[in-house]
Amino acid sequence: MTDNTEELKAKIRALKEKLSVTVVAHFYQRDEVFDMGDITGDSLELAKKTMADDSEFVVFCGVGFMGQSVKVLSPEKRVVMPKIACCAMARMIDSLYFDESVKKMEEAGIAETNILPITYINSNADVKAKVGKMGGMVCTSSNAKTIIETALEEGKKILFVPDRCLGQNIANMMGLKSAVIGIDDNLSDADIICYDGFCSVHQLFSVDDIRFYRKKYPGILIAVHPECDPAIVAEADFTGSTSQLIKYIAELPEDQKVAVGTEFNLVNRLRPKNTYVLSSTKPECPTMNETTLEDLYNTLKSIDEGEPINEIHVDEETRKWAKVALDRMMAL
Repeated sequence: MTDNTEELKAKIRALKEKLSVTVVAHFYQRDEVFDMGDITGDSLELAKKTMADDSEFVVFCGVGFMGQSVKVLSPEKRVVMPKIACCAMARMIDSLYFDESVKKMEEAGIAETNILPITYINSNADVKAKVGKMGGMVCTSSNAKTIIETALEEGKKILFVPDRCLGQNIANMMGLKSAVIGIDDNLSDADIICYDGFCSVHQLFSVDDIRFYRKKYPGILIAVHPECDPAIVAEADFTGSTSQLIKYIAELPEDQKVAVGTEFNLVNRLRPKNTYVLSSTKPECPTMNETTLEDLYNTLKSIDEGEPINEIHVDEETRKWAKVALDRMMAL
């Protein structure tokens, strides 16, 4: 830890004491930024906890769709971000691509009235709004199975965007048939029809990595995030969201070795012993790592000077329908 880092941390703490601000940090943030968070967690935890916070400003250290979600759920709050970093998965789909996906399903013989869309929380507000308008809802990796089970009760085809891997993994878990738009031909035969999006970080893990660790450490457990490819999930001992992975690993015996398939910063903060990164390369999210301690300090300083930078705004029509989709998730 450099003197400059400690100096910046001291300045940040002083500004936090002075201002009506709450610093929110996602689990994938750099350690020094994560340490400054008043509220930390995964997407669902942050959405819930931030709604209950009464500070005037939310300083969100994460990626753009997360800041948008806070603004959608709590429009009275002023949401600023040290860096409006764009999640690569969220960027893979927008409202136009969403409309094209619906059209592809219609061309496959599925009427629009028989489509129920679900969007992973890793999507921008315009996509959440489209989903809300069509009667759909948002999900996270921790509640996707519950959301899909509830949605299927309506007897409709599920359009799952944007993460094909999460959609396919939930389908496999439930014994349902999935298909990917643009890859699979028989969309009408599938229960869950997935958009062809993915997390670039979670694509870094391979079955060869799993086999390497199993050979090197007999008895090792493999724990992965459901954004991983279905072939990885099929070989793993445990699959769960960020919070579920943390809980699972914390409850393991101290001498139990485990290799974890998710973002490096999170894995690096888990148990100090017998925990390994399931990859031959460093699985670090480039956009989550854009935010620096200096960015956080400059953002707090801008609030103190009365000219907040990187404030998040969502137009009222988009906010209204995106909130409908988010509220349906929260109700469950």
